[in-house]
Amino acid sequence: MSGNKRSDLSVGKEVSVVQKNHQRSGELTRGCIARILTNSPNHPHGIKVQLDSGEVGRVKIIHD
Repeated sequence: MSGNKRSDLSVGKEVSVVQKNHQRSGELTRGCIARILTNSPNHPHGIKVQLDSGEVGRVKIIHD
């Protein structure tokens, strides 16, 4: 599942995000959502979140 819809996400959910400095390489970082930063209901590049580790990125994959 991709992370383009805010309604699919919630705090504590495990996701993979791409950080700003890894957008060219597409390197993903896995973690649990601490905060949802994007206010709009959807975003074409993925909803921006902050992980428990403090890293910020756009959600690419939502893990079950």
